[in-house]
Amino acid sequence: MLTLDQARAALASARRVAVLTGAGVSAESGIPTFRDAQTGHWARFRPEDLASPDAYHRDPDLVWQWYAGRYADVTRAQPNAAHTLLAQLEREKGTGFFLATQNVDGLHARAGSGTGGGQMVELHGSLASARDEVTGEVFALPDPAELVTPPTSPAGNRMRPHIVWFGEYLSPDVLEAAQVAFYEAEVALILGTSGLVYPAAGLARHTQQGGGVVIEVNTADTDLTAQMNFSLRDLASSGLARLMGAG
Repeated sequence: MLTLDQARAALASARRVAVLTGAGVSAESGIPTFRDAQTGHWARFRPEDLASPDAYHRDPDLVWQWYAGRYADVTRAQPNAAHTLLAQLEREKGTGFFLATQNVDGLHARAGSGTGGGQMVELHGSLASARDEVTGEVFALPDPAELVTPPTSPAGNRMRPHIVWFGEYLSPDVLEAAQVAFYEAEVALILGTSGLVYPAAGLARHTQQGGGVVIEVNTADTDLTAQMNFSLRDLASSGLARLMGAG
């Protein structure tokens, strides 16, 4: 196991850094986790009853109402210090930086990730996008106040949320890019994720197989903690600040 100083030094000297973020990063912006979002009217439904191809086939209007509400919620939220620090880290590392997020709220992009020379991928899609059911093309949604559900594409086809649902696979191109980046990374940061959802949770193993250092920041032990070279019990924002020497 590394010490904090050793982990900090490894991150500072690394030319190639890969980052995986989960719900714990967004929670600091006031966004509930996937299951915690089942409140009020939606508490009557299990997430699996709304986030699946079968659910959409049965009642697309209901599914779209739920996703439109979630889209409105994340649009009101603001990026937090963890998001801005990762955008800063990307600017420092340039083309050697890769960010894979399991979050669908778009806060990384709004904080500047993906514009500082590195690459960002949204493993599970985005609440701000929808996909043409016929052509598969992806389009940005209008502001929540202007969104009519179910939306239609410019071709006039109904669109579905651009989200990876239960029973669906990640985009092969996106997953391969993440696996390659993590294998090549000298340091991988695993921030605010439980390590329960695969294949995202398996990315840390790719870094280890490539000889890199894997560092975890989470408020509690996770299924990945035992694999880590260094594990920090902290919020994503303050833990990342400590690792970057910013706090």
